Amino acid sequence: MSKPETPCQREVKPPGAGGQQHGEKRQVQAQAEKPKAPVISVEGKNIACTGQYPSILECLEGADVEVHYHCRDGFCGACRVILHRGQVIYPQGEPLAFVGEGEILTCCSLPVTDIQIELD
Repeated sequence: MSKPETPCQREVKPPGAGGQQHGEKRQVQAQAEKPKAPVISVEGKNIACTGQYPSILECLEGADVEVHYHCRDGFCGACRVILHRGQVIYPQGEPLAFVGEGEILTCCSLPVTDIQIELD
C-alpha cells in the first residue's frame, strides 16, 4: 500500500519508473528555487515587480500605471504614495524628502514583500 501524496511530501520515482524524466525534474526544481517576485497591488491591478526594475516607480511605469514624479532620486517627494500593506526597502539609503507614517517614495524603493499601495 503506498502512502498518500501531500503537497509537501511526494514520493519521487527513479527515472524510467513512470515518473518525470530527468530533464523535466531539473526544470521543475529550477522553477521551485526561483524566488517569487513581489506583487504590487494598485488600482485593481496586480503587478509582479521583477528584478529588471530598479524601483517601484519604474515597475509601475512598465505596467502602464501613471505615477507622479519629478526628481527620481528621493529629493522632492512628488512620487509619494500610501502603503496599505507590505514592506519596502530603500536600496540607496533613506530618501531626503519627508516620508510620513504609512507612506513610501516609489522612485527609490523596492518591495520586499507583496505590497498594496494607493496613488494620490
